Amino acid sequence: MSATGKLSATGWFRDRLAGPTRGPATVRPTGTWPKTALALPFIGMALVICLDYFSTIEVTVEPALTAVPALAAIVSRRVWYPILTGFLAEIAAFGLAAYNHVLGESVHSATVFAIALVTAISWVSAMLRVRQEQALADAQLVAEIARRVLLRSVPDRVGSVRAAVHYAAAAAHARIGGDLYEVVNTRHGVRAVVGDVRGKGLSAVETAAAVLGAFREAAHQEPALEKVAGWLAVSLDRALHEHEHPGVEEEFVTLVLIGVAPDGSAEIVNCGHPAPLLLRGDGTVRALELAETVPPLGVLDPEQVAPPVQRVPFEPGDRVLLFTDGVIEARDRAGQFYPLAERLPVCATGGPVEVLHRLHADVVRHVGKQLGDDAAMLLLQYEPMPNGSAQQLPHQNGRLARQ
Repeated sequence: MSATGKLSATGWFRDRLAGPTRGPATVRPTGTWPKTALALPFIGMALVICLDYFSTIEVTVEPALTAVPALAAIVSRRVWYPILTGFLAEIAAFGLAAYNHVLGESVHSATVFAIALVTAISWVSAMLRVRQEQALADAQLVAEIARRVLLRSVPDRVGSVRAAVHYAAAAAHARIGGDLYEVVNTRHGVRAVVGDVRGKGLSAVETAAAVLGAFREAAHQEPALEKVAGWLAVSLDRALHEHEHPGVEEEFVTLVLIGVAPDGSAEIVNCGHPAPLLLRGDGTVRALELAETVPPLGVLDPEQVAPPVQRVPFEPGDRVLLFTDGVIEARDRAGQFYPLAERLPVCATGGPVEVLHRLHADVVRHVGKQLGDDAAMLLLQYEPMPNGSAQQLPHQNGRLARQ
């Protein structure tokens, strides 16, 4: 493939990953200075010149000009900017030396050499930073592609429910972690899963991929929701034996499964995961907790996995929120956990996408900074299809709410 072809393919991937609602998939370097900061090297140069001109002390401040190219490398990502400011600093140094009659003095020679040396170092530093940022951009692009393959978009409507998902990674440049989610429309009704893999990094991604792959198959094949959990346990056990992850002592997955039939009857299976929240149309919130505690998948042998099924009738307009512990374990500066059950009714205005946006913004305000853990939220709103209407399939296009 030619170089032009490679650039075109990369651009196509970036355009596809940007999507209709996310904007360009470009990398914004952290710590970028505003454009007005480009004037700082010239302001510093002017201050040195003025200080030398108006000073009554018989000591030249010419060596202070060595800071100009270093400052240029800090405030600008342009590799030529340190060279430009260094060249101007050399001119200013000769001007000050001529004004102070020290052109032949060692202090002037040392200043000229120091400015040239700092300029060269600043240029090399700027070059290395640009290369590192480009490498980071390429890595983010690959991670974004992997995330789109593993965590597929969720349509606005899936069968008898409206759906939205919001995923926020803990790291500033991370695009994928150990949280997982999926919604599928099957002949048994709409089925969804939200889970959290213990650990982070590549091992968590591999484990999440195994669980999601098994769910996408089992959700269509198994009529009983508890059998779907058993299928996931078998697939997880096989994946953990096939892929060894050095340094990880114990691997397991907490998850909650939910199935919503067209008539509104819902089934919930929970394996060591935080209980979903049911928000009724009248604004009341109820945690769908089970009387019997079931350990996460990966703790018991697959044949011992037989979680109980909780059945809940849904009314039109009822909403159920599935989430990972990154949401409820978000702490403020006083160490208080985020009160999700209390804040959900306040944020539950508008459609599912708007609700999740408000919830995420509320969590960030509670913490006061970036979240310290991955946080995923999936909201399902029961809205039965009109009689005789064709149900939308999961592969149809829809919006996706993300961080």
